[in-house]
Amino acid sequence: MRTAKTISITLPPELFGKAQEIAQREHRTISELFREALRRYMAADPEWEALMNWGRAHGRALGIESEEDVERLSDEFRRERRQTAGR
Repeated sequence: MRTAKTISITLPPELFGKAQEIAQREHRTISELFREALRRYMAADPEWEALMNWGRAHGRALGIESEEDVERLSDEFRRERRQTAGR
């Protein structure tokens, strides 16, 4: 099962050029650079952090411990929903 999603973003040429320079200087891929930038952005956002903390607490209360648990529960929910919709 794939654990990453591919996205496409549009950047002005100057910004892309700067991103390439930083990635090369730090021996990273562009993807790694943007993942780190997004992590830092989210960490600096108190609303996002509060939402993440809420989600973690509720996940623990439900016994969710891994991404596999989330995938399994999502699959179970969808399966049950399809069964009730077909009745």
